[in-house]
Amino acid sequence: MSAFSLSNTSSATAQSNTPGDISKDVVLTNPPEDSISDVAFSPTHDFLALASWDKQVRIYEISATGESKPQAKIDHEGPVLTCCWSKDGTKVIGAGADKAARMLDLQTNATTQVAEHAQPIRCARFVEVSGAAGPILVTGSWDKTVKYWDLRQQQAIANIDCQDRVYTLDSKNKLLVIGTADRYINIVNLDQPGKFYKTLQSPLKWQTRVVSCFTDATGFAVGSIEGRCAIQYVEEKDASANFSFKCHRQTPPNTRDIANVFSVNAISFHPEHGTFSTAGSDGTFHFWDGNAKHRLKGYPEVGGTISATAFNRTGSIFAYAVSYDWSKGYAANSPQLPNKLMLHPVQPDECKPRSKPAGKR
Repeated sequence: MSAFSLSNTSSATAQSNTPGDISKDVVLTNPPEDSISDVAFSPTHDFLALASWDKQVRIYEISATGESKPQAKIDHEGPVLTCCWSKDGTKVIGAGADKAARMLDLQTNATTQVAEHAQPIRCARFVEVSGAAGPILVTGSWDKTVKYWDLRQQQAIANIDCQDRVYTLDSKNKLLVIGTADRYINIVNLDQPGKFYKTLQSPLKWQTRVVSCFTDATGFAVGSIEGRCAIQYVEEKDASANFSFKCHRQTPPNTRDIANVFSVNAISFHPEHGTFSTAGSDGTFHFWDGNAKHRLKGYPEVGGTISATAFNRTGSIFAYAVSYDWSKGYAANSPQLPNKLMLHPVQPDECKPRSKPAGKR
């Protein structure tokens, strides 16, 4: 287990220690009326989807300067916990506490229910399954199952029973990674989608909050509620490159051996550089170079917990939701807490790796 180290060069060290600039970040107009649970950019256009506890998924058009314009929405019967886009950018999925996934077809403006579970659906992604004639949606639920859906059929075409409630999942190319309660991590090769390729316990000792796949699909990052992130490769031949590090922790003034520890709520990989962000309940986000084990840039507190993040398709915009993350339950929620979506213009050097490209992530 190793922590991220500072670069050996003084200039890089100074740059990483200098707080990032959020003064030019733009606030989204007409945000949701309740906590934002998930954010997702279209893979083909600068459209942004937001899932919210106000029972809606909203879709916005984002301009190059950060201006936003509402375009469409999906109504649900309960809080929406996740949203995602089809690979061609024509369809948006929302799913959540009403135990259903609903799809908005942006070409026809029609909304249909496309999936259901016995318990709330925590996460959903479109995946690439060998031999499939059309787009396949995968959903993970607190009913301890993962299901695959052909959007042309009413019933699931396949399902996998998990060890416990599904808290998070992500997919890239033929890799599907599923994180459940009790720290199980299940890896699926989508050439054989009906079974686990590998199962392991999270390398982190506390509850899994998020998993996020590398851009090259050779592995994934894991974030936990205990202010730690792990970098994990799928194949044993790469196991020597696995490591974890502390993040999203604060040391109170005039103390040495005490740290306030915060949940890592979101991990997003830059689509071009393969570097990644972490964001947490401490209200900060950071950019990291995993190959160099180096923090590229840290940013000041944004005034509230960060519940979700996403890069746009080119990596020029980083969206982060400043919104209550429910980490302290219903009693800690308050109308006075901030609830907004911020758009951070990514500068060329902010996410560019310090290391020589090695083809990873």
